[in-house]
Amino acid sequence: MRSSGILMPISSLPGPFGIGTVGKSAYKFVDFLKKAGQSVWQILPVSPTGFGDSPYQSCSAFAGNPYFIDLDLLCQKGLLKRSEYAKLDWGKSEGKVDYALLYRQRYAVLRLAFERFSVWYPDEYYQFCYENRDWIEDYALYMTIKQNQDMKHYLEWPQPLRDHEKAALDQIYATQEKEVHFWKFLQFEFFRQWKELKAYANAAGVKILGDIPIYMAADSADVWAGGKLFELDKEGRPARVAGCPPDYFSADGQLWGNPLYDWAYHRSTGYAWWVKRIRYALSLYDILRIDHFRAFDTYYAIPADADSARTGSWQQGPGLELFKAVWKELGEDCPIVAEDLGELFDSVRQLLKDTGLPGMKVLEFAFDAENSEYLPHNCPENSVVYPGTHDNDTLRSWLRTAPKASLKRAKTYLGLNQEEGYAEGMLRGVLSCPSKLAIISMADWLGLDKEGRINTPSTLGDNWTWRAQPGVFTAALAKSIRAKCALYGRV
Repeated sequence: MRSSGILMPISSLPGPFGIGTVGKSAYKFVDFLKKAGQSVWQILPVSPTGFGDSPYQSCSAFAGNPYFIDLDLLCQKGLLKRSEYAKLDWGKSEGKVDYALLYRQRYAVLRLAFERFSVWYPDEYYQFCYENRDWIEDYALYMTIKQNQDMKHYLEWPQPLRDHEKAALDQIYATQEKEVHFWKFLQFEFFRQWKELKAYANAAGVKILGDIPIYMAADSADVWAGGKLFELDKEGRPARVAGCPPDYFSADGQLWGNPLYDWAYHRSTGYAWWVKRIRYALSLYDILRIDHFRAFDTYYAIPADADSARTGSWQQGPGLELFKAVWKELGEDCPIVAEDLGELFDSVRQLLKDTGLPGMKVLEFAFDAENSEYLPHNCPENSVVYPGTHDNDTLRSWLRTAPKASLKRAKTYLGLNQEEGYAEGMLRGVLSCPSKLAIISMADWLGLDKEGRINTPSTLGDNWTWRAQPGVFTAALAKSIRAKCALYGRV
């Protein structure tokens, strides 16, 4: 069955308190999706943002972003008074997230809520902590220690804490138990609100397509507590780090800096950590997108002291063996989408075929060369097609800045014309594609130029900040989207 959905980060939802949340605006967006005939809402990772404000550089593979906790919902529970947050400065523009300001303001308000909550911890809180004991203890301890250590990288902590020694951690718990509970409380509230939102979306016929990065941030609770999972020395420092070679996005490649997995160790455990991670993610989302899928086949390893990604080399990943371990525990019908973009070897394409997972096709890539695999007629039915992903420019900006040869190919192939509108013609190309699922960024449905771009790889400073303006999700827009998607059998 053909269907369509919209890519819209939670952080990009409109609202008065500095960043999108899982509160009122999220419920309204679900209503908009239903009116627009959309069956999928794709989001970015819900994990806490890290270096460069990126959700792909998180301090935890399992934690939710405290910024997404809705303050009005806390107020309804009696944990906040509206006067404690409504008149605070949440930023100069409703169209951009100010992460530095958010960090200063949000946690102070959340601590007020925790003070009321901590008078008596309810049974459901203890139940939540028990059910998530595999990760939440280390996460809460990590965040507590990080606060005490002026937010320094865990490698700069005193040796007993750096090395995750039990006696040192017991001492933290003995002296700062309430602070540990604060970080658990944030997770309790986020996931309580999230699951209510997801249930609402599912009842409206909307599935959530979630996202997880393949790698963990170097400074994260997962690396700190699970050293054996990664290629680290005795002091916890990586010898090699992740990235990708020079490509479409960057002439120097991308130096991500994430520790690489010790795949030999994972194999010895039957890939238990990955099974746990995917099981957990599928409990939060209806469909799971795994970022940088190609690294399961071959991954790019860069010396940790390198200045760029040019000096890296390709290494062999776990391949199909990992997915067989996942299927053994979770079943072979796991709803997973493979992000198979970038430099692909034949072995990567074979792994995608062997897994049977749908890959991704991006129309903005389709006109870089003759007979590109991304041209609509080359897209297999078992795929997800996009005009562009969160790493691409918006359609309007791409059409304005694309190489002349690429634009000429697009005009010829799609019959782009000014009467219809070039961006409209590109959307037509996506919706008419054979791919079962078509996902279009909300910024493209809104017709935004470069101001609607979510991320520009290999850059810092203005990424992950875009927010939709209040009032843009109109009934007229929903009707228009529905009609266009229905024309190609996607409603």
